[in-house]
Amino acid sequence: MGAGHHHQLYRPGDSVVHRLPPQCKLLAVFAFAIVVVATPRERFWAFAVYAALLAAVAVAARVPLAYVLRRMVIEVPFVLFAFLIPVIGLGERTTVLGVSLSVPGLWAAWNILAKATLGVIASILLAATTEPRVILIGAQRLRLPALLVQIAMFMLRYMDVIVDEMRRMRVARESRGFEARDLRHVPVIARSAGALFIRSYERGERVHLAMLSRGYTGKMPIIQDISASVRQWGIALALPAAALAVWGLSW
Repeated sequence: MGAGHHHQLYRPGDSVVHRLPPQCKLLAVFAFAIVVVATPRERFWAFAVYAALLAAVAVAARVPLAYVLRRMVIEVPFVLFAFLIPVIGLGERTTVLGVSLSVPGLWAAWNILAKATLGVIASILLAATTEPRVILIGAQRLRLPALLVQIAMFMLRYMDVIVDEMRRMRVARESRGFEARDLRHVPVIARSAGALFIRSYERGERVHLAMLSRGYTGKMPIIQDISASVRQWGIALALPAAALAVWGLSW
């Protein structure tokens, strides 16, 4: 695949975290997430240590706190769901600020918030220090199913093309005086969505034929192969190793 351009989530830099091979960072984030999920929810101090470890990674990667907080907006649906659990939950009740809440629901809400937040922060740091196309190269190195990696590569490559097609269709509608205001305009939007689907499908057919004419046999060639040294693996796995040590102390 082509080099493309920087994704909005990626923050260019030359820190030690940026220089780590993508397969090392992918495995480190995955292992860290497993340790966090496996930690008992009652161990508040353990989650505080996990947060401190991620803060250390952010400092090493030179990723500002404000940047991380802005990207955490994606977690809002989970936060709202977590706040609803104590209200609708069953079992023993307790009163907090005059509101009757379920005790098991409060534990469940804390469990979701703590673990989801740590996982989101780890993912944000991964995306901020690794270009999307490089992440997919790392996935190839980790022997993820080739078909899934190829689908993700094409999605990444052509997502901007489809979005730009949507923008042109919107401009064309508005240039003809159309403005979606109420439910009466839903049929127009639906027809536009159908036209976009057909155009995208036809584009995919043309791209596939072009690939076949250039010798595509079902496997994408690896143009940029990224290897990792023992030292780089050690640096990357220091995060899940430290988290694992904390997890061991929490039992």
